[in-house]
Amino acid sequence: MAGQWTFLSNHGRVLLTLAEDPDVRLRDIAHSVGITERAAQMIVADLESAGYVTKQRVGRRNHYLVHPRKRFRHPHEAGHQVGELLSIFADG
Repeated sequence: MAGQWTFLSNHGRVLLTLAEDPDVRLRDIAHSVGITERAAQMIVADLESAGYVTKQRVGRRNHYLVHPRKRFRHPHEAGHQVGELLSIFADG
């Protein structure tokens, strides 16, 4: 089992995917993260209800706005903003 865990949760990976491509489809999120489309939908709903993401309908698609100033939920990381994580993985 030592080779099966990772440092980032699926929630973290979905958040990074949304930040990288705000117009990404749920199908593509699921494929990128390695989860089902239903799991991706539930995670996006979690992130939205917690205030980390705002979903806007644009025509037939969704556009996602990630809120980089939102603080992490866990007390040990609460002094850090989500934008710090996003900057680690930003291209460039």
